[in-house]
Amino acid sequence: MFNYYNAFSRNIGWLTEAEQQQLKETKVAVGGLGGVGGDHSIVCARLGISNFHIADMDTYDYANFNRQAGANIDTVGVDKSKVITDTIMKINPEASVKNFHKGISTENLDEFLQGVDVYIDSLDIFALDIRRAVFKRCRELGIPAITAAPMGMGTAMLIFTATSMSFEDYFCFVDAKPSNTEAEVKQIFEDNIIRFIIGVSPSMQQRHYLMDNTRVNIMAEKVPSVCPGISLAAGVLCSNVLKLVLKRGGLIQAPRGLHFDAYRNCLIKTWRPFGNKNPIQRWMFNKIKALLKQQAS
Repeated sequence: MFNYYNAFSRNIGWLTEAEQQQLKETKVAVGGLGGVGGDHSIVCARLGISNFHIADMDTYDYANFNRQAGANIDTVGVDKSKVITDTIMKINPEASVKNFHKGISTENLDEFLQGVDVYIDSLDIFALDIRRAVFKRCRELGIPAITAAPMGMGTAMLIFTATSMSFEDYFCFVDAKPSNTEAEVKQIFEDNIIRFIIGVSPSMQQRHYLMDNTRVNIMAEKVPSVCPGISLAAGVLCSNVLKLVLKRGGLIQAPRGLHFDAYRNCLIKTWRPFGNKNPIQRWMFNKIKALLKQQAS
């Protein structure tokens, strides 16, 4: 018969029994269950976190097999949120999982964040509008928000709290205006994706071993991704979720970030005062934009 304390007893030593009880009572919200979100949810469940709000409107497909935790022959065509819910409940039958199977929207955002201790960002890289709305609401509600993106065979992490630089001030996104043409709106979107990528990963270590840059197509919303980066992202992010919840250990908060690349055997702690307005970031933005333009031609 399942017993919570037996199931998670091997955590004790790295955690105290009181801390394990605290994790049992913790609630996390996971936005997006694709590349990294499934792994984040499962690792949190194995830490003993027992309360989840999870959101994704997508189903598994064959193209997910190379990296996504719930993707296999049996789950093709099945809702990602259902598979991850079932997986969490099989790890911890006492867990509480609220499934937002239609995804996050401005209409259900407050419900999605209700009672949440930490927000885990794993939305699709191209879902900028709702990502911005979630981070904005997290700041208003005082909920720590953390993102750890797979970057090649490494991961880059950012943490936003009530005392850190805000998500909007850090990334410096540009909003389209009603007067903009369709072409201009598309360009603004592409530029904002570049801002997000270089903001999450200021050191851009992964660029050193990208073998085929034609596979990076922002306007087609396609970028390469491999499992080592996903697994590393889950380890880094969930370790910091633990620190946020238990309030122990130093936190690296925006505008500071961390990027570990296993392929290059390299750890870089980044610091970008003024976020993407930093001269280094402006230079990186222009360089990547020029490369993409050259690739398109």
